[in-house]
Amino acid sequence: MKLHLTFSAICLALLINVTSYAGDKGFKPLFDGKTLNGWVQHGGKAKYDVVDSTIVGTSVPKTPNSFLCTDKMYGDFELEVDFKVDPLLNSGIQIRSNVHDDDRTIEYTDANGKEAKKKIPAGRVHGYQVEIDPSDRAWSGGIYDEGRRGWLNDLSKNKAAQKAFKQNEWNHYRIVCKGDSIKTWINGVPAADLKDSLTPKGFIALQVHGVGNHPEKVGKQVSWKNIKIKELK
Repeated sequence: MKLHLTFSAICLALLINVTSYAGDKGFKPLFDGKTLNGWVQHGGKAKYDVVDSTIVGTSVPKTPNSFLCTDKMYGDFELEVDFKVDPLLNSGIQIRSNVHDDDRTIEYTDANGKEAKKKIPAGRVHGYQVEIDPSDRAWSGGIYDEGRRGWLNDLSKNKAAQKAFKQNEWNHYRIVCKGDSIKTWINGVPAADLKDSLTPKGFIALQVHGVGNHPEKVGKQVSWKNIKIKELK
């Protein structure tokens, strides 16, 4: 009986490993777990460090939003990442985002179907952001258009996604971009489902939100780990 249990345990372990490998097929790490190679910071001066195979962002006073950006651009992809955020901070994960050395003007159709324009200053990171929101509003997983149009798909009508966020714990995002479709899941629960074609390609970035002159928010942290991506064809 003892031998039978040992053999069963071995079989179960092998099955789990095979399933995990199959589930990760096609995924590549965006973070090597040791350095910030392949990433570059834009925007504010928040601190980014590698601690125990985790990227840790720490807020600093009197600086705008900070973004740690991949040096590679991505269009259609599936992204998975684990994150944990201090309840006093706001953060997000940029996808299909950009920054330019000169001023740019974008043209788009607003929510009322009217043609509109917006100037993007030089050095301003802009693009789709998957929100990390530990406030009572709980819109983590919603899609905000950073530096451009504001909220595109909040979670005000998605109570299941709001309840899925775990305060002071690790949370998991799955983000799928394919053509004009952007979908998100938080801890396995469907969150945002957006159709938008303004930006088909850009970098991925980890945001530490500016905290202004609020001393209680200075030194607070947001962390990311297990960052992996699968490019879609």
